[in-house]
Amino acid sequence: MTVDQAIVQYIAMYDADVFFFIASDVQEGMNAERFARLYGDRPDVVVPGIWWEYTSPKVITMDWIQGTKLDQQESLKEQGLDVLALVNTGIQCSLRQLLEFGYFHADPHPGNLLATPDGKLAFLDFGMMSETPERARYAIIEHVVHLVNRDYEAMANDYYALEFLDKSVDVAPIVPALAEFFDDVLDASVEELNFKTITDGLGGVLYAYPFNVPGYYALILRSLTVLEGLALSTDPKFKVLGKAYPYMARRLLTDPRPQLRDAFSELLFKDGQFRWNRLENLLREGAKSDDYNGADVLPPLVELILGADKPGEVNLLRPLVEKEAIKVVEALLLGQSVEVARSTQLAPIVALLPEQLKRLPPIKVGSPEEEQRMMALREQVLKVYGMLQSSKGFETGPNATAPITDALQTPAARRFVETVVSGVVQRITARVLRELLGEDREGQTSAAAGSR
Repeated sequence: MTVDQAIVQYIAMYDADVFFFIASDVQEGMNAERFARLYGDRPDVVVPGIWWEYTSPKVITMDWIQGTKLDQQESLKEQGLDVLALVNTGIQCSLRQLLEFGYFHADPHPGNLLATPDGKLAFLDFGMMSETPERARYAIIEHVVHLVNRDYEAMANDYYALEFLDKSVDVAPIVPALAEFFDDVLDASVEELNFKTITDGLGGVLYAYPFNVPGYYALILRSLTVLEGLALSTDPKFKVLGKAYPYMARRLLTDPRPQLRDAFSELLFKDGQFRWNRLENLLREGAKSDDYNGADVLPPLVELILGADKPGEVNLLRPLVEKEAIKVVEALLLGQSVEVARSTQLAPIVALLPEQLKRLPPIKVGSPEEEQRMMALREQVLKVYGMLQSSKGFETGPNATAPITDALQTPAARRFVETVVSGVVQRITARVLRELLGEDREGQTSAAAGSR
């Protein structure tokens, strides 16, 4: 007889009211099943199944979960279970609850979180659940992007979307307060930030202004604070936000929804310049996420670069993308020629060229500083591509370029390619002309000096 069968037999022998202390109601059972549908797909998460034939408004009967509470850390260590790994599982699952599906366990105290003997995290007690509205889920992620960018004016305006402030409240006085607090906090990298430090400090800012924080935010903060507290008791240097950042990076890289595409673009562009280091960091951090798949990164990037503009809207990002694409293609082409020109292995072949070809001026990049910038751009582009190509789930071969090939069939993509090709040709032509005209001027100067 299994443990489950024994429990069922035991319940059948006695009045169900005796077990009221372990029961909730039918709604809790429905909550548990919804939770399992949304989050039970993770291999490291366990959600007990509901025995509906033994469940009533007064009694809930579910699978027996053999495990150890997360705050019983000595017992966990004796079993060889990794507390921090279990907490990280809780964080990743909580992020999906709070920001992806919006349906979350609102009472995640240590008694409701069990470590199973095989190292999985079991969630119990689904009597207290809550939901994050869709608009708030996107607003939270956008708020994180504005925090990373130190865009305090945008952060202050986020409080309208987060429903912290009524739109009649002027946020201008809040901007300096945010800057004063976060400029100190952000001296550390995002991965090193302590969640409690931020919530305490931000709470001080909120207290000074007419904020009205919706109830589900308190539950969100409690959820993450409980997990951070469990981790800190094992590792005082543990940072919840450091563990959460890979999830944020993965969502920004792969989520095709317009709200997150805008946040992604905002993170990568600043003052009209594309920040390749930000894309590199997103790829590095996103790859740490358990459910990261490199194949999911390319379609949103292709859409960002080649996608059609929204009807009736002026796409301010399009000229910036075109400008950066021209620079990248030029760097890849001329960078390759620079490397070839520097190759001593090609010297014997160059010696065999006709004198007329030898006398043609090479296409120079420009000043040493300009060449250095171009080669650095080429190196960074190739590095990002290498990271993407080597990432988990990224396909190689013909299938890898399928999203690009498909996208190139659209009129918008063809216009983009024409613009980029034209821009690259113009830049390279200008470089050739500069070299030719420069050589002519030098020849004329030499001839004038000889006549004197």
